[in-house]
Amino acid sequence: MELKGSHRLEAPRALVWKYLNTAEILQACVPGCESFDETGADQYAATVVAAIGPVKARFKGTLAIADKEEPIRYRLVGQGDGGMAGFGKMVADVELADDGEGTLLSYRAQAQVGGKLAQIGSRMIGSVANKLAEEFFRRFSAMAGEKAQT
Repeated sequence: MELKGSHRLEAPRALVWKYLNTAEILQACVPGCESFDETGADQYAATVVAAIGPVKARFKGTLAIADKEEPIRYRLVGQGDGGMAGFGKMVADVELADDGEGTLLSYRAQAQVGGKLAQIGSRMIGSVANKLAEEFFRRFSAMAGEKAQT
């Protein structure tokens, strides 16, 4: 399944880049994130509670940042295991571009799910994934915009 989108942020690219590389900011912005701990350089362990249709599970997984080209782009590689609910894997390319006094953040992701999640159907999973992404960017925009004002 492919997910893609873009969001204009009312903050300079340098600040957006910094926030995209700060574990505390990411934890605060990811819906249902219970923990987000750095385990090495650009390596994280996370626990996220998510409900997808009738399936609600606690996913434990990893996230790695690769192919960094500061402050322009990077790649996220993640996987999560929700036990009996199933698993998910994702690779996402994130790009930043100046947009006036703000920043345009664009992403394109490929995701796979297995187990009970795969039985739900890609349309519902895509809908939930898009809602989670919108919530992440709403929170992220608020934090970055707030900081840019100070």
